[in-house]
Amino acid sequence: MLLSACIEWLFKAEHPDFPERIRAAGAAGFKAVEFHLWRDKTLSDIERTLAETNIALTSFLVEPRVTLTDPAADAATLAAVRDSLPIARRLKSPALVLASGPTIAGRSRPEQHSAMVSVLKKCAPLAEEAGVTLLVEPVNTRVDHPGVFLDLTPEGLDMIEEVASPRVRLLYDLYHSTCMGEDPEAVLADRMHLVGHVQVADAPGRHEPGSGAIDWKRYMGVLQAKGYRGAIGMEYRPCGDSLQSLQRARQALGG
Repeated sequence: MLLSACIEWLFKAEHPDFPERIRAAGAAGFKAVEFHLWRDKTLSDIERTLAETNIALTSFLVEPRVTLTDPAADAATLAAVRDSLPIARRLKSPALVLASGPTIAGRSRPEQHSAMVSVLKKCAPLAEEAGVTLLVEPVNTRVDHPGVFLDLTPEGLDMIEEVASPRVRLLYDLYHSTCMGEDPEAVLADRMHLVGHVQVADAPGRHEPGSGAIDWKRYMGVLQAKGYRGAIGMEYRPCGDSLQSLQRARQALGG
């Protein structure tokens, strides 16, 4: 099991400096890391540290954050993707994450669904040409992201099928999915091949696996049985010391 440390939160308390978080992840046994935004970081330092430690970067966000549900924002979305793709190429082509943005009042759900598919189809050739995967992430609206449009895994997978590009995939976050009352075996069904990345955190609390109520043995078994062989992003807020939280998380995940 390849675990990817989300250094946006992991090692933050111990190391305010991002390159030191990469080194700390390497010292903790990680071969991969991921983070959120890229414009607030010194990319040259991150690039150098990744090379020095031989650690891969798994993913980061398209920035600035965009609204995929409004056709009037398509130009801004395409510009953000065009800005982010060269950064991904520079950092050895990690995936780029997109969320839907807010639900637009007064517009139907099918209309906004179609708007998302349309703009993703426009983004797909850019990603294909760059050799970088775009990850569409459903996030929960019950706890962390009220008002966001795409909050359910099945609808996200429907979009991936409609876009029909090998460079547009779903980011399946078990924390967000659980908060929405989903069961991974049911919502993933026979569509695991459309998932490009998986992230984990326990619920409730969004802390390390093993801190909440999720049955990690079962959930990891579902992912394995459905053929997922990619990285598992440890995107959680640690309860206290990062290394202690990682020990607990690894025990829970069986990795």
